[in-house]
Amino acid sequence: MDKIKLFLKSERGKTIMIVIILILVGLGSFELGRLSKEAGSSGVRIEYPGQAANVLSATENQVVTKSNQLPSPSGKAYFASNRGQKYYSIGCSGGKTLKEENKIYFSTAEEAERAGYELSSTCK
Repeated sequence: MDKIKLFLKSERGKTIMIVIILILVGLGSFELGRLSKEAGSSGVRIEYPGQAANVLSATENQVVTKSNQLPSPSGKAYFASNRGQKYYSIGCSGGKTLKEENKIYFSTAEEAERAGYELSSTCK
């Protein structure tokens, strides 16, 4: 035990301990990230009542109308940016950075593709 204490007090011992601690913290962070992405985890979804959302009109593919309510997750399964070319499923992490006011929603993948969007590679 005295040899270990003496080793840890030396410069080389301190450096090795710092490296070991960094490796353990990195591995722990990596594992926590993997646990948060499990298939059963739906994550956290924040919705603000009364906020306007973009919704695709059912009559014409490229017409976008404003709705006073957010679409219900059960009614709309896909969304896209009104400025982009890719669409995402509701559970896909690829579209997290899209602003709510720029999102348009679709009930089916076919509806999104008819509107000129293609499925994002992050959601496949």
